[in-house]
Amino acid sequence: QVRLVESGGGLAQAGGSLRLSCAGPDTFATTFTEMGWYRQAPGKQRELVATITKDGRINYVDSVKDRFTISRENVKNVVHLQMNSLKPEDTAVYYCHARLLSYNWVEFWGQGTQVTVSS
Repeated sequence: QVRLVESGGGLAQAGGSLRLSCAGPDTFATTFTEMGWYRQAPGKQRELVATITKDGRINYVDSVKDRFTISRENVKNVVHLQMNSLKPEDTAVYYCHARLLSYNWVEFWGQGTQVTVSS
């Protein structure tokens, strides 16, 4: 079983920054076709925040455009989410996600990391 591991969550003031990172196992040799981040606030549906493919195609949810930046290191299956100009509404548990086209879009998840933004 492949499990993604997130780090970098925590507390921030409104207008501040955090950087999330996520990695697959060091022994996993396959480059994930797509990696990204979802988030879920209490009482709300989990939503896709940002994704990046192994060839560099990026998508963001409208609410984070111009504030968040996703990037990845393909060889190590590491993905980062640089979050700037944080707002209280960014408060959520952030989940790393990855999937593989070559395995019929099999997908993997991290355990989640809490991001809390105060006013």
